[in-house]
Amino acid sequence: MYLASTKTWYLERTIFLLAGLFSLAGISIGYLVSPFGYLLNLLVGINLVVFATTGFCVMSVILNKLGFAAKCNRE
Repeated sequence: MYLASTKTWYLERTIFLLAGLFSLAGISIGYLVSPFGYLLNLLVGINLVVFATTGFCVMSVILNKLGFAAKCNRE
């Protein structure tokens, strides 16, 4: 079983946290306010698929500018 380090908030860990929070927010908005809230989940899913296939992530660019360091180094 793989356990990620929880000692620091590195870039990759922060991206997973934000994806989960946006997904939960989309479900909550969709259920409590308007069905259009489910579109937030769709956008999160699309961004995860784009990252998995291309390696480009908008949120990682933003978080990098805010000072979060990546744990995985590029080769």
